[in-house]
Amino acid sequence: MCNGVTHPRNVFYMAIEHLTKKEFLAKVAKAGSAPGSFVFLGDKAAVIDFYADWCPPCNALAPIFAELADEYDEKVDFYKVNVDEENELAALFDIRSIPTLILFARDGHLQRVVGALDRAHLKRLVEGLLPAEAQL
Repeated sequence: MCNGVTHPRNVFYMAIEHLTKKEFLAKVAKAGSAPGSFVFLGDKAAVIDFYADWCPPCNALAPIFAELADEYDEKVDFYKVNVDEENELAALFDIRSIPTLILFARDGHLQRVVGALDRAHLKRLVEGLLPAEAQL
């Protein structure tokens, strides 16, 4: 189980891990040999939410992100990265607008989605990361 995170309504979610740059590079992905490329390190798909506490769209996305993290806890890793605290990591991914979600499939394929999403859209993206036999 992950170390958890509290979203703006002070509800604690265990399925989300808040990462520093060092933890991210050790657990999720490290820089690849080509500029802007990454080597995925996870053993299951991952969704990373780059956010800031002061960002209204980020705060709107937080409970949706948390619900899906709980729903897919054993199938997908969910992480949060605060861009104000981890600006080097945000720069590594060229985060220019928040919220930005980075999705890694198990094969390392990376997808970037910018902006707050509704639950149905985010769920479809998460489902797309799973092998067909693992989808709900």
